[in-house]
Amino acid sequence: MTKILVIEDEAPIRDKIVTVLKYENYDVIDAPNGRDGVVSAREIHPDLIICDVLMPDMNGYGALAALRDDPETSVIPVIFLTAAASRADMRKGMELGADDYITKPYTVEELLAAVRTRLERQEIIKSRSTAGDEPGESIADS
Repeated sequence: MTKILVIEDEAPIRDKIVTVLKYENYDVIDAPNGRDGVVSAREIHPDLIICDVLMPDMNGYGALAALRDDPETSVIPVIFLTAAASRADMRKGMELGADDYITKPYTVEELLAAVRTRLERQEIIKSRSTAGDEPGESIADS
């Protein structure tokens, strides 16, 4: 089952996202701030992370930087879902390595479309990276 980590400090928003994703049959884990989210990501290796930017303790930018600096979590797709909607905010997120940036308010359809797109893209990347890993085949044989 596809695992999604939701990092959001506002409980009602976090609960809504979790409910929507569980309804779509995703295995959802949640964290109330960036620091806890990074710890959870390192423990569970989710397939996708949805992260707010404006949070206490460790904001989304700090969480993304920590995730990208760790080889175990560096390739996990991250979608920012945030009220920080200025052009500078969006550029900063993308420059740090965010895979998508959705601004609040958003619709459930927008969120689910972004989730599906990121997961499909990740699956393509995984399938291409393992295509040459057939047993008995070496790089020299290619």
